[in-house]
Amino acid sequence: MSAFASDPSLDDIRDAAGHDTEVDVAVHLHDGTVRLSLLWTQEILLNADDADQMAQALQRAAEQARRITASRRPDRPTGA
Repeated sequence: MSAFASDPSLDDIRDAAGHDTEVDVAVHLHDGTVRLSLLWTQEILLNADDADQMAQALQRAAEQARRITASRRPDRPTGA
């Protein structure tokens, strides 16, 4: 079982140039780090809609990561 939880909304995003390159945004469920993966290449070309979807996935991952790390530090003041 993986410690990473991938964002399923990115399953259909592929390279705009038609190279079948894929992207993945995942949060490590134990330490709250965010992983951004470009699969099968070192770069990806995205159309505007896919780039927006990717940005939203990164924002969701960042929020989830903050919740994970905040829950591990009970001495942290609320509202910070």
